[in-house]
Amino acid sequence: MPTTHLCGDITYLRTGQGWMYLATVIDLSTRMVTGWQVADRMTSQLVIDALAMAHRGGYVAGNAIFHSDRGSQGGFNRWSQHQVLGPMVAAL
Repeated sequence: MPTTHLCGDITYLRTGQGWMYLATVIDLSTRMVTGWQVADRMTSQLVIDALAMAHRGGYVAGNAIFHSDRGSQGGFNRWSQHQVLGPMVAAL
């Protein structure tokens, strides 16, 4: 069912002015990118902003499950494999 199962990751992008970081949130049912954010630093706020974008667009159900690869990057691993998007995004 759309908006209930989401995944995300952070991608490194090399630019002419240095590294940029792209955080994405993808709906696993539709394979649609529902939230994204780009920044020059990899911070937890980058991930929060990507999740907030998905939520503002109506792509996060109240009982959504979010999964990431549990990498060492700050941000996505805090919410990996937990059913916390409803309470977490509601506070934004």
